[in-house]
Amino acid sequence: MGKRDDLIAQYADDLKGKCGVTPDMDLLTKVTIGCGPAIYDADASTVAGSQKSELETVKNNFLIKKLGLADGPELMAAIDSVLETYGKSERNKYRAVVYYMLTKHFGKESVYG
Repeated sequence: MGKRDDLIAQYADDLKGKCGVTPDMDLLTKVTIGCGPAIYDADASTVAGSQKSELETVKNNFLIKKLGLADGPELMAAIDSVLETYGKSERNKYRAVVYYMLTKHFGKESVYG
């Protein structure tokens, strides 16, 4: 297994253990690949849940540009909900896990079809 496979396994463990979600491994793999090289960078691979600018980036670059959602208050509410599920006190909120849960939340799996 390569480094990416190891990371995907780690993300799956987070989804099961911290989020109580049984991951769709095919979708998780596609979301992880979609994150590109960011998954290998310690800072870029995580989402800083307490930084407003970081949450805006997730909203604009992922929800609006990638998933094609219209801007509105429900986007930030969904991000908050996902971060709550992940655990506010969890220091390492992996970007791929957050993006996976947002994709599922909005039923946008077809984007990765």
